[in-house]
Amino acid sequence: MRILGITLPENKRIEAALTAIYGVGRSRARHVLLKTNIDPSIKPKDLTLEQENAIRKLVESYKIEGDLKREVSGNIKRLKDIKAYRGLRHARHLPVNGQRTKTNSRTVRGNVRKTMGSGKRKEEKK
Repeated sequence: MRILGITLPENKRIEAALTAIYGVGRSRARHVLLKTNIDPSIKPKDLTLEQENAIRKLVESYKIEGDLKREVSGNIKRLKDIKAYRGLRHARHLPVNGQRTKTNSRTVRGNVRKTMGSGKRKEEKK
């Protein structure tokens, strides 16, 4: 089953498979299945054509995939343009939502260490 060019995993439950679409999480997937009266435990390969079309129609009515990504990047660009604090944090590739940076900001800053001590600089010998 394909929705907006995204192929849903065939062997997962439809509730989990719908989350492969950007902008559709667990709660929105449950809401879609509730509105279309489809059992959440059914697999995408077992859906009838009418059920597929009902899901497709409802999911496409939401802002998802490209439109949502464009809106999010536009919001970030706006924050940068007005020189808001959050925009500056985005521009500097630092945590935005108040997290500490002395430790625990490795992923945002690009300082990912696979094992403890492997990313630290070697001390120069005296």
